[in-house]
Amino acid sequence: MIDPERLSLNLMTVDHWSLPEAVDHCATAGIGLVAPWRHQLAPDSARVIREACLEVSSLCRGGFFTSPGADDDNRRAVEEAAALGAPVLVLVCGPPTSPDLRAARATIAAGIERLLPFAADHGVRLGIEPLHPMMIGERSAIVSLGEALALARTFPDPAHVGIVLDAYHVFWDARLEDELAGAEGLIASYHVSDWLVPTTDLLAGRGLMGDGIIDLPHIGALVEATGYDGPVEVEVINPALAEREPQELLADIRTRFARS
Repeated sequence: MIDPERLSLNLMTVDHWSLPEAVDHCATAGIGLVAPWRHQLAPDSARVIREACLEVSSLCRGGFFTSPGADDDNRRAVEEAAALGAPVLVLVCGPPTSPDLRAARATIAAGIERLLPFAADHGVRLGIEPLHPMMIGERSAIVSLGEALALARTFPDPAHVGIVLDAYHVFWDARLEDELAGAEGLIASYHVSDWLVPTTDLLAGRGLMGDGIIDLPHIGALVEATGYDGPVEVEVINPALAEREPQELLADIRTRFARS
């Protein structure tokens, strides 16, 4: 069972709330960690989070290294993470811009290499997130746990570059156990949700833990075996959650988290 104090609410789960509303609801519900996305930030966000006595587990997202202007945007993302006190910047690495997947992956690796010294200087760890293969055309050419781990290992210090393990994106992988057996020290962040059947939306059709087919206790045990003992982010992207009363939703999330 995961320590309830490790629960972090990824704020994309409640993107229908403003950041101040999310912070207030989390503080009331006894959730001490949050993970905002960049589009949710305002100039006073760090103060709002700090005054509520909450901490930030990560900031999403940087990456998109295959897009024009990626370097400048990623440096801004690092600065935003540092200002929030976020130890990890989640990297959604960017889709291929041609049929040449090798070129896209090389572009991603080079972009991380350029960003790394700037991130290290700001005390922000870069977290490479492998996405489900269905998202390769829109979001990332890094679509397996093995790819992400191999890329992270090309950099000399895992304190500065690791991977973001999202159960929703990797649960299907027949090599999951083998890959995680060699991932000690490389997990920068761990995210949980569930895969609903049927899946009505490949991006925004995720379920609360326990409502789908992901064996979250098993994956959680594999993650623990790597030595990762940091925050566990609940990231359930599903617009249907907007229909639920805030404190009832957060209470349900806490209950399900304790079982996962």
